[in-house]
Amino acid sequence: MERRRLKQKLITQFADRNTKIISPKNCQSVEMYFNSEKMAKTIGRLAEKTPEVGETVSGLLVKKAFTYQIMAPDDLHVFSQLSTTNISQRITIAYSGAFGVLKHRLKQMFQSVESLPDEESEGPAFRVHERLTVKYESEKHISLHWRSYPISDMVSDSVVALVLNIIRVIPKVVVESEEATKTEEENNKKAEKVIHALLVSMFGDVKFGENGKLVISVDGNVAHLHKQSGNVESENEGLKERVRIAFQRIQNAVKPIPLSVS
Repeated sequence: MERRRLKQKLITQFADRNTKIISPKNCQSVEMYFNSEKMAKTIGRLAEKTPEVGETVSGLLVKKAFTYQIMAPDDLHVFSQLSTTNISQRITIAYSGAFGVLKHRLKQMFQSVESLPDEESEGPAFRVHERLTVKYESEKHISLHWRSYPISDMVSDSVVALVLNIIRVIPKVVVESEEATKTEEENNKKAEKVIHALLVSMFGDVKFGENGKLVISVDGNVAHLHKQSGNVESENEGLKERVRIAFQRIQNAVKPIPLSVS
């Protein structure tokens, strides 16, 4: 009775405000939804500079109770009880091929592949996209080093897949002992095998033709490569230029094939 009187009183009082009065039954659950804007405050280094309109602010979003704060990763331990850490990963892969061939193949896949000085890496090594380091460990092993990060992990997966593919496709360069001296003819044959394998991995259909030429077929277009001079004959100018540049880079990487790591 009292609730009905209260309801009628409220309806009369707020009649001009389009207000809906509900009188639930006893033990009936009532759900109420509140829409509110969430605000986050920038603190620490991010708060030193006022961003321009439309400028993106990047940092860590930390929630504490009902407040939100955006801070730089380096400030996390200052303004909260949390801390960050870096995970360094290392993997060793069996690889007995030429280290120069591996670098050449990586340059075909990645834009940034830079050699490191021996003083910094303690041996032959190069860095891929400034995220992953490939080091020569021994005649049968190489190692990959990187800090755990989503992009770095993807780069490392790609490098591992490439190394395993090289082991499967490219003929291995066997390092002979000092007593076993290889003649120039044998080394040239070994270089031709590596060059042919690299061309096959890049263009697919590569066959031996007449007079020491290589016949390369891509999507119905044919190119004839003179292995001695490096000249390319093809009616398709695009394929002609691709084959010429690829052959030139391959020769720079594997001819003469190094009998020791370079």
